[in-house]
Amino acid sequence: MNVILFLVFAAFSVFCGINLVVQTHPIASALSLIGVMGSLAVLYLLLGGEFIAAAQVIVYAGAIMVLFVFVIMLLNAGAESATFQVSRFVKYFGALLLVAFLGLISFIIQGALPRSGDVIFGAFQGGTALEVGRKLFTTYLLPFEVTSVLILIAIVGAIVLARKEV
Repeated sequence: MNVILFLVFAAFSVFCGINLVVQTHPIASALSLIGVMGSLAVLYLLLGGEFIAAAQVIVYAGAIMVLFVFVIMLLNAGAESATFQVSRFVKYFGALLLVAFLGLISFIIQGALPRSGDVIFGAFQGGTALEVGRKLFTTYLLPFEVTSVLILIAIVGAIVLARKEV
């Protein structure tokens, strides 16, 4: 059952990701991104990462998407229009070349990496909030603090850029 759920939500995530890029209207793209984030949260749950699944829903599918939709509404962005036409031959030949390129790259990467063990759904037990908190504030304290300083610098930079000259 877990494998079927994994395949369904992985396919849904890929579909929403492709729809995100193909859409011409920004609100439709934002809704597709919500679909990607929600299906990734389910995939994290299936793999045993309860904390990261909850963070995915709360932070990305919730707060970040509200911010994206707010910015889209603030900018009053309309649907995107095509600036040039591409011939059918180029479109289909390009899609064929893309599939061949991705197949070649995956073949090369799979041959270069060592074979790892199979994934057993639900076998991972380190995804609780306690385990993540311990690792975050012991082993990964310096990268956590550096990231928080970089976010603070980005916020100050955004305020400086958005400030109107008097």
